Amino acid sequence: MPQLASHVRTVDPNQIREITQAAWATPNSIVLSIGEPGFPTPPHILEAAQQTLARDETGYTPNAGIAPLRTAFAEQVGTQTETVVDPSRVFVTAGAQQGLHLAMSLLLDAGDEILIPNPGYPTFAMTARLLHAVPVDYPLHPENGFQPRIEDIEAKITPSSRVLLLNSPSNPLGSVFSADLTRDLVELARQRDLWIISDECYEAFTYDVPHVSPLAFDGGGERVVTSYTLSKTYGLTGLRIGALVTPPGLEARMSTVMESIVSCVASPSQYAALAALTGPQDYVREAGAHYRRNRDAATAVLIEKGIPFLPAQGAFYLWADLSHASGGDIRGWTRRFLAESGVALAPGTAFGSFGEGWVRIALCGPGADLVEGLGRLPAKD
Repeated sequence: MPQLASHVRTVDPNQIREITQAAWATPNSIVLSIGEPGFPTPPHILEAAQQTLARDETGYTPNAGIAPLRTAFAEQVGTQTETVVDPSRVFVTAGAQQGLHLAMSLLLDAGDEILIPNPGYPTFAMTARLLHAVPVDYPLHPENGFQPRIEDIEAKITPSSRVLLLNSPSNPLGSVFSADLTRDLVELARQRDLWIISDECYEAFTYDVPHVSPLAFDGGGERVVTSYTLSKTYGLTGLRIGALVTPPGLEARMSTVMESIVSCVASPSQYAALAALTGPQDYVREAGAHYRRNRDAATAVLIEKGIPFLPAQGAFYLWADLSHASGGDIRGWTRRFLAESGVALAPGTAFGSFGEGWVRIALCGPGADLVEGLGRLPAKD
């Protein structure tokens, strides 16, 4: 058999899926390793998708998406960022992951470097490598609350650097950038002539702090490309629907790139997304309240057990330090913990080397399961 391409052979397996699939195969396991919202989809969203099929509107749509949905995304983003976002800048994507792939395809040549957070979501590096680009970690240190430091990023910039990837609210950390930090990061990109890709999958869920997008400091939109998804906001993980907001003037180029990658997103998903954005927002409010309650309940268990953790300000994850139990191999420890205790946690090394000793706890499932699962963690002496 001919050999696969080298950029495919060198992509590491996703440790989140690894532990989660093992948990799914374990009877009666408590799965706290994956960020899957567990609420029923609101009926009006389902009805919008079903009506699309009923009227047999199953043909091609414009590459960039149906006009009403692009307008709805533009209005939502404009309100959040207190900027004017023209719908021509919005491109409907098959979820945030396809949006990230599209953004990197647009901005990176082979051999170009993209600066990614460590710890950070694993597909940041995986996607870059598939495009023959070079992911370069910038460290997020526990002593700095896992927030990026300008000097750490500057130390990683080389003549080959092209993109700075930012993620707030953070998966896996639950951290949120302040307005001052966000402004400084955009200014750094401007000074060093870098693009910014901003992954804002969890923008709808913050706790007692605001979400601030780099778009708010991008002037006329010269360098920030922003990826959104409805997977987390409305629990539509399987419909694969999101949006990429690009700087002005890229409409024709983006349409061509969309054609070569996905052509267009399925029309039932687009109409479901339109209903989600323009209809009642009860789901978002109720989900946010649920995640906050789960965060507080999980925090109480960790405090009782003496387990250090990063206070979660956003998303629906809690980042906890199990180094007292893991013996320097958190990936192996999570496997043993699943086998022995029936609880799946995402190992911190799924998100980079700075995750050694840590685990990501998903807060989106039933509260009773969360408390029961964390109650099985070994206490820190």
